[in-house]
Amino acid sequence: MLNKLHTVRRHRLARARQRGAVLLIALIMLVALTMAGLALMRSVSTSNIIAGNLAFQQATTHSAGAGIETAVSWLQANTANTTLHSNILTGSGMRYVAQRQDPTSGQSWDAFWTGTLASSGAVNALPADAAGNTVSFVIHRLCNSAGAPTYPGCSAPAVNVQSAGNSFGSGVIALNPTREVYYRITARVTGPRNTLSYVQAVVSQ
Repeated sequence: MLNKLHTVRRHRLARARQRGAVLLIALIMLVALTMAGLALMRSVSTSNIIAGNLAFQQATTHSAGAGIETAVSWLQANTANTTLHSNILTGSGMRYVAQRQDPTSGQSWDAFWTGTLASSGAVNALPADAAGNTVSFVIHRLCNSAGAPTYPGCSAPAVNVQSAGNSFGSGVIALNPTREVYYRITARVTGPRNTLSYVQAVVSQ
């Protein structure tokens, strides 16, 4: 009888110990699963933020096209006169720089923009678009100095092409086309979430 009683007690103690071990393991697994769930939620949230920022960045890049097109239209309207020979840094119209300007060695474009271009009055600004992007741009003629274009001195095609027509007989007039000048348009776009993009285009006419 005593042996049976001791056996029953042993079984009960073993079951109690087993139940305690299972509870501890279950708690550890629950904590591990909770941590894994939190890490997954954090990863998904971070991925969504990164994707959103990339979308905003891409939108600012697309908006830069408005500034570049505005600059190209103005250049085309003024290419036939001497307007493009001089700097235009004041007034309510288009601003324009008749000589090349570049950041110094080690200087970022943003530091050059805010420290030199904006303070000199060379920046043109457009109203904010529907996406909340604000476009500003600067037009540089790629010449070493203002005034009528000189070669060397202005960036232009390497060879001035001449044509003598289909015949080399007497009286043939050689065609000497006007040499084109290069202009660099730099667009700066600021948008939501502190997005910032720079887009440059070089045109000739």
